[in-house]
Amino acid sequence: MSHPKPVSARAEATRARLEATAVELFEVHGYEGTTTAMIAASAGVSEMTFFRHFRSKEGVLFDDPYDPLIVQAIAAQPTGLPPIRRVSAGLRAAWAAISLPDVETVRRRVRIAGTTPSLRAGMWANMARTEDGIVEQLVSDGTPEPIARMASAAVLAAMTAALTAWAADDSTMLGAMLSQAFDVIDGASRA
Repeated sequence: MSHPKPVSARAEATRARLEATAVELFEVHGYEGTTTAMIAASAGVSEMTFFRHFRSKEGVLFDDPYDPLIVQAIAAQPTGLPPIRRVSAGLRAAWAAISLPDVETVRRRVRIAGTTPSLRAGMWANMARTEDGIVEQLVSDGTPEPIARMASAAVLAAMTAALTAWAADDSTMLGAMLSQAFDVIDGASRA
């Protein structure tokens, strides 16, 4: 198992600057009207530097380090719980542990992704990677694969709906919206 290379404070600052610059340009010029060259130039770095931090323009919106944390949080839940409740409880725990550096930038990223038709496939692909990690964990703990996939998909769909609603309404709080989504899942799983 390889361990991630430590990231320097300078690299973190460059990545954050690139992300903030990209989000601003996406809002001004639209996602399609913004190029990686524009992002790099506006951030004061080379386009090569951009690609050291993000695999693509889409990566600015979708790359995140949360999947391993989500899978670990689900693994920590009692295996005796029904799979859907286990996923919901794990996601609750993961979100409680995540420290978002800039919640408003996250809101803007989700808003851009959710309102740009060409990005919807990327959103679903990103969610599919998360789902695959969750399913793998549930299956390794003894849940049949079809049940693991259904439980994961249901909880992630509720979470996605909550994130989209939160991004569209500046007056809402992320934690409250996610809690409502997990409450819906938990209520449905008890019925």
